[in-house]
Amino acid sequence: MSGLVNILVIIAVLALVVRRQLRPQRIDTERRFWVVPAVLAVIAVRDPDLLDPAHRAGAIALLAGSLLLVAAMGTVWGWTVRISREPDGGVWVRGTKATAAAWGGMIAARLGLFGLAAALHIHQSTNALLLSLAVLLLVRGAVVNWRARDLEPVQGVPTPG
Repeated sequence: MSGLVNILVIIAVLALVVRRQLRPQRIDTERRFWVVPAVLAVIAVRDPDLLDPAHRAGAIALLAGSLLLVAAMGTVWGWTVRISREPDGGVWVRGTKATAAAWGGMIAARLGLFGLAAALHIHQSTNALLLSLAVLLLVRGAVVNWRARDLEPVQGVPTPG
């Protein structure tokens, strides 16, 4: 596919993900939220071209900065969702306008990092993006699960677990 088609596909997927995040979803706080991020991370780090061999130190610094940035954005994303407990004990999450803004900020920050990498002539593997996505989902899942477990139970409904 051409670069323009890739960009259009990425934008369409991101729009779908953001739209889905803004709808109410029931979550299971006992589910292992870390499994998918772990699988994504394993796939990403198996790539021998994860770091640009011609600019190893710069690539490491850029990847580390990227992972710290997405960890911060995952935390923000996890705190922007509205969480509620139903009388049956079920936990629901729904993104807010702040969630959409956090996504916009994250996309802008990622584009800035890609621009910085291009300016420094550091090649970024798509697996670096995959590793970043794994960190983002892991941190977001941890924050949402932690917040959901701290919800006050509805009167007369026992807390799960």
